[in-house]
Amino acid sequence: MTRDELASASELLESAAGDTDSDDASDRLAELAGQLDTLATADRGPDHGRLARIQSALNDLSSGDAEDVADTIGDADDRINEYRSDLEGV
Repeated sequence: MTRDELASASELLESAAGDTDSDDASDRLAELAGQLDTLATADRGPDHGRLARIQSALNDLSSGDAEDVADTIGDADDRINEYRSDLEGV
């Protein structure tokens, strides 16, 4: 089962990783994209805590080293929020 919102967020972060001027931000965005890609196709979906940690990292990046791609990061964050809206729990 593919979790489309997480797969879309992963693609957006891959794009942002290629577009940012910061090598550190690029590496971090690519790492987060990889995590979301794995979560999108895993047998079991991620919980709120795991996604919250990813979103916290995205927030840090969009207000720091990756400010130049903040809109794309924001779009990815929106996709994660869409996925989280259907999760049970918090």
